[in-house]
Amino acid sequence: MIKAIAIDDEPVALSIIESLAENIPFISLEKSFSDAFEAATFIHNNDIDLLFLDVKMPDVSGIDFYQSLPKKPAVIFTTAYMQHAVKSYELDAIDYLLKPFSAERFLKACRKAGDFLEMQHLALKEQPRVLFLKSGYEQIKVGLNDIFYIESAGNYMTFVLADKKIVCRLTMQDTLNMLPGHLFVRVHRSYLVSKQKITKVDRNQVYIGRHAVPIGSIYAENAIKQIQSPD
Repeated sequence: MIKAIAIDDEPVALSIIESLAENIPFISLEKSFSDAFEAATFIHNNDIDLLFLDVKMPDVSGIDFYQSLPKKPAVIFTTAYMQHAVKSYELDAIDYLLKPFSAERFLKACRKAGDFLEMQHLALKEQPRVLFLKSGYEQIKVGLNDIFYIESAGNYMTFVLADKKIVCRLTMQDTLNMLPGHLFVRVHRSYLVSKQKITKVDRNQVYIGRHAVPIGSIYAENAIKQIQSPD
């Protein structure tokens, strides 16, 4: 199931997308937004696979909005203006729907998104099962399955394994880019944990054997969803 949201300043346009999405079994339209900034907060706190995003909005253009997102879902741009198409494809948009669009054209775009996300998912599954971590002057080979959790402290990350800790000069974003998202989940501004190592979860902490890692309030809802997900 593809989790999607729609962003458009026109209520009628949002209603059309909502109506069309209801008839596509592999699309789950989680929410619709007329305010791009509210949508940005929702994207930050939830796992979203796909955006239906209007290009021309009063407060911010859809293209500028998409470029500003730290984590970028797949995007299908919607607009009444053909001249924005070239720029949208420079951003690797899945498709560009020119308003008014038909149900058939909408379905075609959604199928393209489904094909892209499936390929992306398979690529993640095939990622290497080891990392080479630079610690001091050494490059240390570490199996992804051996990592319990990772703690951030400024520009340093500590990788906690069963029998040792490895400190690397990395930022949190560097580390997120290195790791397959289906194996690790961010539970706190300073912590990433291995999903497969989790032994217990409560409202405030994730437990990995004898280790207890705090859950940050702004990450809690999304973290619990990811932990409970079979992928």
